[in-house]
Amino acid sequence: MTKRLNSKHKIDRRLKVNLWGRPKSPFNKRAYPPGQHGQSKNAKLSDYGTQLQAKQKLKSYYGNINERQFRNVYRKAIMKKGDTAENLIGFLERRLDSVIYRAKFSSTIFSSRQFINHGHVKVNGKKVNISSYLLSEEDTIEIKDKSKQLAIIDIALANKERDIPEYLQVDEKKRTIKFVRTPKFEEVPYPVVMEPNLVIEYYSR
Repeated sequence: MTKRLNSKHKIDRRLKVNLWGRPKSPFNKRAYPPGQHGQSKNAKLSDYGTQLQAKQKLKSYYGNINERQFRNVYRKAIMKKGDTAENLIGFLERRLDSVIYRAKFSSTIFSSRQFINHGHVKVNGKKVNISSYLLSEEDTIEIKDKSKQLAIIDIALANKERDIPEYLQVDEKKRTIKFVRTPKFEEVPYPVVMEPNLVIEYYSR
């Protein structure tokens, strides 16, 4: 995980987007891939390349999930009834680290994962330290009493760059979150265009 944390600042430039909508993203100043030949890489992508980039973008957005985990999410999505692309987004948004980030109890998806791994979170009254834990509708997430006064939560909540989506009910004073429902793709507040249909095409090859 440390390797992925250290590389998160390069992700924006590699994917050529400000993936998390951060004002301090390196892509804002250098809108081209890193490396010696970064500025000269303007070749048009093939269909495969476009699908791969869509997958990398979505995978990276959720904390640079490793390939095995991401493929497992895809498999769950195709096994569930309904639109596979919608199912894929639904599973990703049900992850505990995603919900902590969406509720603004952490500034980044990476810090959300670390926060959970360090044992600061309870789900329905029970300690959960697995960031990929899948929530169900009406689940209640709370910050442990000893952790409620951590400065990182106050800093994240004070940030005006992001809004809390309607599918979460957040009590900032009590430090609790209610996962109201699994969102539709159109409800998820992505700062960049995501194309889960291309991700499905990539894995369906």
